Amino acid sequence: MKTLALFFNIILLSLTVREVVFCQTAIPEDITINRNGIMLKGKFFVSNEAGYLSTVVLLHGFPGGESDVLGIGEKLAQSGINALTFNYSGTYQSEGKCSWDNMQSDIAAAFKFIHQPENIIKFKIDTNKIILGGWCTGGGMALTYAAYHPEVTVVFSIAPSDQTEFMKIYTGNPEIKKMMDKSLADITAPNGHVRFDTGSSLQEIAEAGIDKINLIYDLKKCAPLLASKDIILIGGWDDKQTTMETFILPLYRSLQKEKAKNLRLIAFQDDHYFNNSKSILAKTVIDWLKTVSEKTKIK
Repeated sequence: MKTLALFFNIILLSLTVREVVFCQTAIPEDITINRNGIMLKGKFFVSNEAGYLSTVVLLHGFPGGESDVLGIGEKLAQSGINALTFNYSGTYQSEGKCSWDNMQSDIAAAFKFIHQPENIIKFKIDTNKIILGGWCTGGGMALTYAAYHPEVTVVFSIAPSDQTEFMKIYTGNPEIKKMMDKSLADITAPNGHVRFDTGSSLQEIAEAGIDKINLIYDLKKCAPLLASKDIILIGGWDDKQTTMETFILPLYRSLQKEKAKNLRLIAFQDDHYFNNSKSILAKTVIDWLKTVSEKTKIK
């Protein structure tokens, strides 16, 4: 019980504090992504390296922030790799309503943005070198999207949240559920910067029954579709939110069971926000991308 309480206390804190902005030496360019008439606000970290470059679609946690993701976008740009981030539908200045399904559609819109001819030229994008990655909710959403989109072959997932596992914890204890509901109410419009779609709040998902959750959000069940891809999972041993034991190691074992050959797992002695290892975290992602360069033509 104490462990679960600590787990959710940390989640409550994360919902009231924006993502920590890593020291930036360059200002990313503001962008607007059109998702079927719904405008999503984002940032594009443009590398100064010459030529058309690899580009990462980099996904925030929930509810995210209006700048970088753990400082990774900045470091990617410094290393010759472009990075695009955006706010999910219904969060911050992005239009629309927030839901897991809409997050998946948001990712698709980001890929469409990257492939638009004017953006290819403006941001020097090599569309043969596109990578998907994310942190926390974004890490889980990146894996779900990659599982059902064969064109995505390279994925990095940092402290990924499995939504089905999360909902099991949420519904498993009335006291914890009450704590979460209060915190979410504080960040939900009109008081906060999140606007949930109908049926998409945690309360509504729980009331509908967690057995009704689409299986695409169960990352372990996505393992057969992910086994052929280049994947790195990164976690923190001191992460009390998306713990190694509940979220990351079971996913790793599921991928191993499916004989995933291009799979790596790295864990830092750090918390959910990697406060003590942001630089080495970014370097780990960049170095790993270089190891898959032969297959994906990443520089």
